[in-house]
Amino acid sequence: MSTDTPYTSDTLKELTPEATESRRVVVLISGHGGNLQALIDEQTHERLGGEIVAVISNVPDVYGLQRARDAGIDAVVLPHTEYESREAYDGALIKVIERHEPDLVVLAGFMRVLTARFVHRFAGRMLNIHPSLLPAYRGLNTHAKALADGVSEHGCSVHFVTEELDGGPVVIQAVVQVSADETEATLKEKVHAREHLIYPIAVKWFLEGRLQLEGDTATLDSTPLPPQGLRLSHADAAEELDEE
Repeated sequence: MSTDTPYTSDTLKELTPEATESRRVVVLISGHGGNLQALIDEQTHERLGGEIVAVISNVPDVYGLQRARDAGIDAVVLPHTEYESREAYDGALIKVIERHEPDLVVLAGFMRVLTARFVHRFAGRMLNIHPSLLPAYRGLNTHAKALADGVSEHGCSVHFVTEELDGGPVVIQAVVQVSADETEATLKEKVHAREHLIYPIAVKWFLEGRLQLEGDTATLDSTPLPPQGLRLSHADAAEELDEE
């Protein structure tokens, strides 16, 4: 080595890492936006793993849109009543979503049955949360159905969206014990708390590249998840939520 050439140590301390662009999320809503707020809260504390770049509602004047505006997020109204068919609406919705170039589409109380075209367009990068321990009680009125059946456990599930209604591979679930004096209102409140707990977890896993849909199987860290995904027990969820 020539003594005339100064030697520079190639250490990590002296390297400037390239800035990585934040992964982008679009959230679809139809109402109050409780799960949206849970995601916004995690983003505010830099725990989401990405950025919510737009919130789109098919219903005007819902409170979820105000939540987005309060957080400085683009709030978009695309009323489904202005379109003559489900196919026409979903085609317009695809265009609006794609303007924001999302890595992930999150359904947070979006009360629309999606067309096959829409599902295929965002296949493998669209998540939904459902208020039951899937595959039990797909569709609506899950809490009333659970109470009518006298089940001892109920809960919520995050799953990938496929053409089958509430039938995509499950990522994570949270359990709630159903008490003897449970009402639909109290059960709904308990399930909502668990939704707000597990949805940000699933979104963060996806944005970090840990969660993927491979064929018809959800994988976490390249390991196939069981049919019920990762299940958080009632006790563990209650501890996380500081429930008595």
